[in-house]
Amino acid sequence: MKLTEEEKKAAAEATQTILQGLDQGDKGHIIPVLQQVQGKLGYVPQIAMEEVAAHFGVPPVDIYGIITFYNQFRLTPPGKNQVKICMGTACHMRGAHIIQESWERRLNIKVGETTEDREYSLERVACVGCCTMAPVVVINEEVHGKITPTRVDGLLFSHQLDKRKMKEGDANNG
Repeated sequence: MKLTEEEKKAAAEATQTILQGLDQGDKGHIIPVLQQVQGKLGYVPQIAMEEVAAHFGVPPVDIYGIITFYNQFRLTPPGKNQVKICMGTACHMRGAHIIQESWERRLNIKVGETTEDREYSLERVACVGCCTMAPVVVINEEVHGKITPTRVDGLLFSHQLDKRKMKEGDANNG
């Protein structure tokens, strides 16, 4: 996903602010710095990895290795709407992988990615604690249970319809 020059600049500035005052020789700060970058930006862009690498005097590929090793880090900006597919035991046994494939097909992205318009991002999560409702999907912190491929279509359609209504309401009020 391409970032605008403005986004790159903002990411570099945010990263530099986080790095201020940190000892360049103490590589033990790398992961906490990356966590702070993600906390601020919602993900860790390439420019941030390069800034962190330069600060600590390590090759950028080492920072990339850390980012890709730990599944807590994102390489792409999260979508405005985050779709989380539960892959806990109950959901897995009730076909969560089929639900994941349905979301991937409908959004035309894979888990860990964001749609080109940055409207949706897709994630797998370990367990959301709603096992009796398996398989479960969480959309923007709203839990949806007993998901089927048809319900995936319905949830997406419903969300797009709500979004359209909000735009029309804004247009009528403005």
